[in-house]
Amino acid sequence: MHDITVVDLSRWQFALTALYHFLFVPLTLGLSFLLAAMETVYVTTGKPIYREITQFWGKLFLINFALGVATGLTMEFEFGTNWSFYSSFVGDIFGAPLAIEGLMAFFLEATFIGMMVFGWDRLKRGQHLAVTYMVALGSNLSALWILIANSFMQAPEGASFNPTTMRMELGSLTQLIFSHDAQAKFVHTSIAGYVTGAIFVAGVSAWYLLQRRHVELARRSFRMAVLFGVLATAGVITLGDALGFIGGQAQPTKLAAMEGLWKSEPAPMPFNLIAFPSQQEQLNRGQVQVPYALSLLVTHSLDGTVPGVDQLEQAAAARIRDGIPAVSALQALSAHPGDPAALAQFRSHQKDLGYGFLVQRYAADVSKATDEQIATAARDTIPQVAPIFWSFRAMVAMGLAMLAFFVLAVIYSMRNNVEHKRWFLKIAVWMIPVPFLACETGWLVAELGRQPWTVYGMLPTWMSASTHSVGYMVFSLIGFVALYTAFIIAEMYLMVRAIRKGPDEPHASGDGRLINDRSQAARVAGYAEG
Repeated sequence: MHDITVVDLSRWQFALTALYHFLFVPLTLGLSFLLAAMETVYVTTGKPIYREITQFWGKLFLINFALGVATGLTMEFEFGTNWSFYSSFVGDIFGAPLAIEGLMAFFLEATFIGMMVFGWDRLKRGQHLAVTYMVALGSNLSALWILIANSFMQAPEGASFNPTTMRMELGSLTQLIFSHDAQAKFVHTSIAGYVTGAIFVAGVSAWYLLQRRHVELARRSFRMAVLFGVLATAGVITLGDALGFIGGQAQPTKLAAMEGLWKSEPAPMPFNLIAFPSQQEQLNRGQVQVPYALSLLVTHSLDGTVPGVDQLEQAAAARIRDGIPAVSALQALSAHPGDPAALAQFRSHQKDLGYGFLVQRYAADVSKATDEQIATAARDTIPQVAPIFWSFRAMVAMGLAMLAFFVLAVIYSMRNNVEHKRWFLKIAVWMIPVPFLACETGWLVAELGRQPWTVYGMLPTWMSASTHSVGYMVFSLIGFVALYTAFIIAEMYLMVRAIRKGPDEPHASGDGRLINDRSQAARVAGYAEG
């Protein structure tokens, strides 16, 4: 039996390292394609200002990318150190996309990033542009494979449990890659990164405009960022709706938590705009509802219904009872491999094996589990509602706020009067942390909502952790928090210093544009002499 304190500390450690790491990932995804767009304009127009723009934002991209890689490496090792049973149970499936991601991250991205940074004067314009696009492609493909691995944990497809090896085995790589959850999550997460990159560029550009520094660079960067951002924000909201619909079908318990839905209700169902959920009493206090809205939002009809916690607990209890014979058969197969009776019993109940594991936490001999123990295990299938409920609403509110910001930013930018809207430029600077917070709350909804499972419906979290001591986990948790805090401080210091310094300006013309070509510089010098 696992020490639940060790399991909780393992969860805290992974959650904190993931949240730290996820501060870097969206900006890397967003800046990569923004850089490609900026350089495309440079190559097609030939204007040196766009080369300056690309090089400046590329410098910030490089800082963020380096620290993102540093924080991401330890997460992969944590699967083996802190989640050894999980790694053994699903390693055949989970390891494949992570291995492919490693090849893309360290070979494709690392190679092309070096060429992007040092190839400005060694490659032709078109060649360097192709390199920049490869960096963007590599960054996003890296995210794709990580999200494929994560999506298996959310909605497992393409694999089955082998009672002989006692492991999950990959049956179809195609189903794993093209699962609905994986594809919707990849697009939603990637576009959220584009929003993050757009607001970062717009916010820093607004700061320059407020300071009246690098005005030409800031004005053009701001316009490109907000045009990019308004499309991305509309996309992320649309894809978020699709992901919620898919996730609600795959994980109805998560959907019930997101909506604070304790009791099943007839259609059309109201939407809880505000509520204060009580997990113990299974009710909401102080709720403010919007009539009919939940049916419309989730099922896209007035006739659709969403199961509440009460209905889901009853369904879970039934599946636990059906899964108990599968666990008993597995124990018999462990002692006597090939036992035909045990194998037949397992195959009859294997679809609910994971639910049988849930009650094993309370009854070592699951065949003797009491009704009370089964009811307790069924209640465990409902995640903590309050943090999921409010994280979801915070994410949605920030998404709508960013959409409103980008719409105004596009209007002001296209009218060429954004520099005179100093109040709006100040808002743009303060908007910089908003997409990062939205990404973090989205991650909380996805991961907290999956509990009590590491692999939804198959492997409970309490079984997945390694058998460390509490002292070891406390020591390593403190160490990781200290290390990652140092990374965040380093990131902030390097970013702020680079932003304060601004772009390199070896030569400047009268209209403030950077002149990088030696021939142009010589021409200006000649005019001055004349």
